[in-house]
Amino acid sequence: MKETEVSVSLEAVSHPAVQVNARLPTQSKLRLSWKKIWRYRALFLMMVPGLLYFIINNYLPMFGVIIAFKDIDYAKGILASDWVGFKNFEYLFSTSDAWRITRNTLLYNGAFIIIDITLGVALAILVNEIRSKFLSRFYQSVLLLPYLISMVIVAYLVLAFLNVENGFMNRQILPILGIEPISWYNEAGKWPFILPLVNMWNHVGYISIIFYASLVSIGNEYYEAAMIDGASKWQQIKEITIPMLMPTIIIIGLLKVGKIFYSDFGLFYQVPLNSGPIQSTTDVIDTYVYRGFMTLGDIGMSSAAGFYQSLVGFVLVIAANYVIRRKNPDQALF
Repeated sequence: MKETEVSVSLEAVSHPAVQVNARLPTQSKLRLSWKKIWRYRALFLMMVPGLLYFIINNYLPMFGVIIAFKDIDYAKGILASDWVGFKNFEYLFSTSDAWRITRNTLLYNGAFIIIDITLGVALAILVNEIRSKFLSRFYQSVLLLPYLISMVIVAYLVLAFLNVENGFMNRQILPILGIEPISWYNEAGKWPFILPLVNMWNHVGYISIIFYASLVSIGNEYYEAAMIDGASKWQQIKEITIPMLMPTIIIIGLLKVGKIFYSDFGLFYQVPLNSGPIQSTTDVIDTYVYRGFMTLGDIGMSSAAGFYQSLVGFVLVIAANYVIRRKNPDQALF
């Protein structure tokens, strides 16, 4: 009896009518998808320019990766130029300056990540405590203003402070402290402190605005419940604010880790005024490659450096996200 029922059921499933009916749910889903696309066609249309820009600006230039493996001859063109393999990468790794520029790039950017995120969160919390809307917007504008200033202007502002003859530090501050004037642009040991200070002034305000936008979305009921339980302001920040900000902190941290081998060219080239005596502490991969390109004019070497930076950044993002996912899967970016 059971064998008969099984054979009947198999025949029923193999029947063409049943197979057509089995495909109906998929077809209905496709219809619903197209209906949803048509319903929100205005939003999709608004998305098209952004997608086109992203494809043209970010994906089409990836074709240029092959330049890193070629000896570019402008007469032959990119495709017809001679293939040299990894010879262009020797420019970065065989030179005696390879360790110095790699060390400077990693240490500076590592310090920038810690300073930007720590002070950015602290400033966002302070601005969030301001109850006056006018003062809150005023402080947000003041914090954001340095980020909008060109790094060329920033370099001149730093020069106004550190100029040997007429700088504010040498003319006003150091005499009060009883210290002799310092030739700042010839003292390499001073710049590991100067550059992080300049970067902090220029970037922390922008990062704090991002964190502040996340803080605004936190409901007041959490803090009201904590106050009823007798939690202090520090306990509220520790147990409510920081955990709520953690997804934003992780996203910003991952984005910065991905660019840890890239440096703000203006900060490391314009601010030190390309001074030779301090290049041991201000030279990074970007400035070194720029000087090499200006001297040798070899675009293949510059492309090799850019490819190397992108590859290392990609690996670091994957590794950092993997560590976060192992510890807390809900807070991983992907």
